[in-house]
Amino acid sequence: MLALLFLAPSLIGFAVFYIIPFAMGVYESFTDRTLGGSFVGFDNYKELLASSSFRKAAANTLLFTGLSVPLLIAASLSLALLLNRPLFFRNGLRTAFILPLVVPVASIVMIWQIFADWNGTLNLWLHHWGKERVDWLQSDWSMGVLVIMYLWKNIGYNMILFLAGLQSIPQDYYETARIEGAGRLRQLVHITLVYLTPTMFFVILISIINSFKVFRETYLLAGDYPYDRIYMLQHYMNNMFFSLDIQKLTAAATLMVGCIVLFVTGLLRAERRFRDNME
Repeated sequence: MLALLFLAPSLIGFAVFYIIPFAMGVYESFTDRTLGGSFVGFDNYKELLASSSFRKAAANTLLFTGLSVPLLIAASLSLALLLNRPLFFRNGLRTAFILPLVVPVASIVMIWQIFADWNGTLNLWLHHWGKERVDWLQSDWSMGVLVIMYLWKNIGYNMILFLAGLQSIPQDYYETARIEGAGRLRQLVHITLVYLTPTMFFVILISIINSFKVFRETYLLAGDYPYDRIYMLQHYMNNMFFSLDIQKLTAAATLMVGCIVLFVTGLLRAERRFRDNME
C-alpha cells in the first residue's frame, strides 16, 4: 500500500493522459461517429484496409523499419566493438557519435534539407563531377535519405547501449579463450555475441519502436503529403486528424499499436527462451 501511495501520482497521470485516451480511441474505432455513435463492429477496419492510401503508408512504414533497423543494429554494434578497444582519441569519437542525440530535430532536418535539396550540397558535388542533378526527396531515393538520417540520429544511443553490454562481459572469458587457442572470430561469435544477446534484444526493441516514430523528421523534411515512397502511417493518421475522420484515425492507430505489440511480444518471448537456455 505504501508503494502504491508513492506511485499514485505517476499512475494517475499515465492513466489520464495515455491509458484512458487510448481506450477511448479503441472504442471509437468500432463506432460510426465520434459522439453518440453506434457500434459497427469491424466496418471501419474493413474500410481502412480497402484504402489505397493506408496500404501505401503501412507498406512504406514496414519497409522503412525492415531497412533501417538491421542497418542501425549492424552499424552501432560495429562502432561499439571498435570503440571498446584502446584507440587514439577514443573519448572524442564517443562524444562525436553522441552529439546527434542532443541536437533538436528541426536542426537535424535543416542539415539534411541543405544536403539533399535540388540546389543542395549533394547535387553540387554531382554537378562538379559532371553528373545530372537528382531531386532526392521527390524520387525513390527519398527512402534512402530518410534511412540515413534515421541512422545518423540514433546510432550514438544504440552504440552506448552496446558499449555498456560489452564492458559487462568478464575479461576472464576472453583470456581463457585465448589460452585455449580461440581466434578473434571465435571469441566474437561464442563469447561476445552470446553474452551480448540480452542487450541486443533490448536495442532491437527500442530501434523498432523508434522507427515507427520517424514522422517528425519526415513531416519537417517533406511536409503533409511527401513523395509516395516516404508517405508513412503517421502521415496518414495526421491527415485523417485534420479532416476529422476520427474513425479511420483511431482504427489506424489501433492497428499500428497492435503491430508494435506483436513485435514486442515476439522479441520478449525469444529473449526469455534464450535466457532460460543460458541458465
